[in-house]
Amino acid sequence: MAQINHVSINALNLEESVRFYEDLLGAERIDTPNFGIPVQWLALGRTQLHLFERDLKPTSHHHLGITVDDIEPVYRAAERRNAFDHDAFGNNLVELPGDVVQLYVRDPAGNLVEINHHGVERLPDDLRAQLKGLWDFNPQNEESMRGRLFVP
Repeated sequence: MAQINHVSINALNLEESVRFYEDLLGAERIDTPNFGIPVQWLALGRTQLHLFERDLKPTSHHHLGITVDDIEPVYRAAERRNAFDHDAFGNNLVELPGDVVQLYVRDPAGNLVEINHHGVERLPDDLRAQLKGLWDFNPQNEESMRGRLFVP
């Protein structure tokens, strides 16, 4: 069976990006080999996020998706950091078919990060009031409404 072990993304300032992911997602620094450039590996559950410092500009829609059990603390951390992305997919909080909520943020290097959470009804009222359905931006047919983010 194949599975994703890690995702590697750019950081303009390695320490600033590390602190962002620690604050936003509770990422934990783990021992990192020396690659000859500034690199820090972070643990996110059983998956890793690798940050490398280079002067690179991310693309508009290239992103990584991370699932969390509770989106509210992530939302509050992103709010404190003014990290919301309202442009890539039409709103910073989007509902997908299958009762999935996605929060879109930009990290300090401008990377787009999609935070996934199951259960619209679990959202606090102030977050639910900001939520827009994907169908509010893009028409969906019967087949597309059966699409599911999480593989069964």
